[in-house]
Amino acid sequence: MLKVWQKTCVKIADWFPLWVVIGCLWAWWQPQAWLWFQPYITIGLSVIMLGMGLTLRLADFSEILRMPKIVAIGVLMQFIIMPSAAWFWAKTLNLEADLAIGLILVGSCPGGTASNVICYLARANVALSVLLTMCSTLAAVVMTPLLTKWLAGAYLPVDGWGLFRSMVEVVLIPLIAGLLINTALDRVQQHKRHAVRAVVNTVGPLVSVTVIMLVVSSIVAGNKITIALAGPKLFGSVFLLHATGFALGYVVMKWLGYGKAECRTVSIEVGMQNSGLGAALAKTHFADMAMAPVPAAISAVFHCLIGSAVAGVWGRKR
Repeated sequence: MLKVWQKTCVKIADWFPLWVVIGCLWAWWQPQAWLWFQPYITIGLSVIMLGMGLTLRLADFSEILRMPKIVAIGVLMQFIIMPSAAWFWAKTLNLEADLAIGLILVGSCPGGTASNVICYLARANVALSVLLTMCSTLAAVVMTPLLTKWLAGAYLPVDGWGLFRSMVEVVLIPLIAGLLINTALDRVQQHKRHAVRAVVNTVGPLVSVTVIMLVVSSIVAGNKITIALAGPKLFGSVFLLHATGFALGYVVMKWLGYGKAECRTVSIEVGMQNSGLGAALAKTHFADMAMAPVPAAISAVFHCLIGSAVAGVWGRKR
């Protein structure tokens, strides 16, 4: 019975893109049903980071030493391609200041945990995907505030220290707490340790999917009118941001001489952002700019759809 429940939870989590799209459509149709979650966005993101930490142990970091070059390349591409693409498309499409800041902020965020699921479906290197997500998330504590202040500062003064404090509170502290708890489990009796980890590995992805759906849908619900007014510019800029990430991630890795699995993995990691984090940061630090969190909400839908389409094509090719 337990195994059936675990398999069911995994299958539900695998359909992550579908739940995000359904949530957004529902929020558009009935905004009042989703607005209640807006005060809890930051707490929800902290819960996701705690769950991510619970899947890690100190021993996992030794894996980085086995493939330092490709991990370094992947993380560098994450923080070069996506922020640059966000700035480029914001300028090219002449976005309003709040949309431009929101786009640059989501472009400066680390890779999203949904990328691990997409890599699995795309027959990519899942272990590398997990490593890249972990490393980019840790690096984002410093890189996201720096890049946002540098690239978005032309539109509006950006509180870099405030962003850094939020990254420490929302990302770093919960992540380290989960890591320490999971490492401490190594001292617990084997059957109890396995039971706890089985629950975490089964329930964790479901919690992450649910929280991301709540974050994105609540933002769509709260900005329905402004999203409708923004129209093609908003959707076009977000789509082009993620399309650029997927394309350049693959092309650069291919140019560097890596195999298909590695090219697919880095492409997905670069193209898929932690949109929930971007939304939470935008809502906290640009509260007077109503549209700033919206690119992150649209981003969550688009990167899931593009990732799913890519996984559908690549997944058929062994």
